[in-house]
Amino acid sequence: MSEDQIERVHEATLGLLENTGVKVGNIDGIAIMEAAGCTVVNENIVKIPRELVEQAIESAPSRIDVYNRDGDVAMVLEGRNNYFGLGTDLPTTYDLDTGMVRKSLLQDVINAARVTDKCENVDFVASFALPCDVSPNAMYVECFKAMIENTTKPIFFTAAGKDDLAYIIQMASAVAGGDDTLREKPFLIQYSEPVAPLTHSTGAVDKLLSCAGHGVPICYIPTVLLGASGPVTLAGGITQANAEALSGIVLHQLKAPGAPIISGWAVVPLDMKSMTYCYGSPEVRLTNTAFADIYHHYEIPCWGIVGTDSHLLDQQAAMEHAFAELLAAMDGANLIHDIGYLGQGLLGNPASIVMCDEMISFIKRFMRGFEISDETMALDLINKNSPLETKQCNFLAEKHTLSHFRTEIWRPMYANRDTPDTWRKKGELSYGDKVVAKAKDIIASHVPAPMDSAVLEQLAAIIQEARDAFEGKSFSA
Repeated sequence: MSEDQIERVHEATLGLLENTGVKVGNIDGIAIMEAAGCTVVNENIVKIPRELVEQAIESAPSRIDVYNRDGDVAMVLEGRNNYFGLGTDLPTTYDLDTGMVRKSLLQDVINAARVTDKCENVDFVASFALPCDVSPNAMYVECFKAMIENTTKPIFFTAAGKDDLAYIIQMASAVAGGDDTLREKPFLIQYSEPVAPLTHSTGAVDKLLSCAGHGVPICYIPTVLLGASGPVTLAGGITQANAEALSGIVLHQLKAPGAPIISGWAVVPLDMKSMTYCYGSPEVRLTNTAFADIYHHYEIPCWGIVGTDSHLLDQQAAMEHAFAELLAAMDGANLIHDIGYLGQGLLGNPASIVMCDEMISFIKRFMRGFEISDETMALDLINKNSPLETKQCNFLAEKHTLSHFRTEIWRPMYANRDTPDTWRKKGELSYGDKVVAKAKDIIASHVPAPMDSAVLEQLAAIIQEARDAFEGKSFSA
């Protein structure tokens, strides 16, 4: 987007927030916004002055450091830095042992965490699965415990409302070594959404305010279905989504100026024939590029979304993931999530994580580019091996080749580079055969770094308290 286009969308967004407003279904949120100078009409429609929006953009941090379980910096969310990871809450899973699709289980969360822990190019973990074999009220707490015990990588997580979120933050604090340490070195990112069009639900605001108060990074992302929950035009969809995103940032920053927030949106076409959410569409890539440009302009870290509409780990899945992940990286999106998603965000497959690990390896090499220097141009070496200097040119024998080939030339882990005869002798394995075998091997053999026994005891006590508290009860979502 040009600067003029960004400014036009920004001005339209400010007009929407100031004149139309947003619906806020949360008493505490309304009180905070009204006290700051917003106008409240019809009890829960909040109109936001443009100066409050500009103030929130300015106060939101331009850099968010996210740590791993051990307290080391794992991701620096700023500028055009790219980090890739899983998404959350897939209700079905492709079972690698039976070859059948079934409802997701807690073990699938564990398997995804272990596969991600082993895949060196995947930067953060998420539940991947929405388990049906645990209490619905305690489900997100159970998922967080499963993840935290099976990877040292940062955790991207969901919660139903403020009740289970409180237990998750309590667990994270136990692992970090206290509330102050967790605030200083957060290793988790909460994911929550407003509701299109222009609505912030009770539960979403509760989570937004809770994360702001605890200094836990939150990824607060509108989802607009073009032609269904927003205009069918891309420009209309991104303008509405920007109003939803910025109004969330206003509320978040009013609660705790400078608290870490990641923004952006999912503006996705609704297929008018099948009535499905289209992950693999070019329009998703265009609207992702739009928010990346706008939020780089705002200097606020932004997410990215990838995925496929294919229900199999097949050529379509590979094509759509490859396009999505490469273009998200080229957009400069900071937190690129949903790698490995299949079936329009409804199906998980551990092998698809392995496939995306290799794609990301390719993309990271591509994004790194190459250096132009006296050493890398190697003019002395070219002259030495020129036909004028020798009858037998042999760059393979040069120390320069030995010194540089590993960093200069990318090598795949699973993609074929064998000759046809060698490939046949090795069993004629397809790419899918290889990544499935690798995923099964990781699940069977990889042992994540253990946690301190005292911390494990604390986690066990917290999870039991949550189970008891939620038994037979419901809470706001």
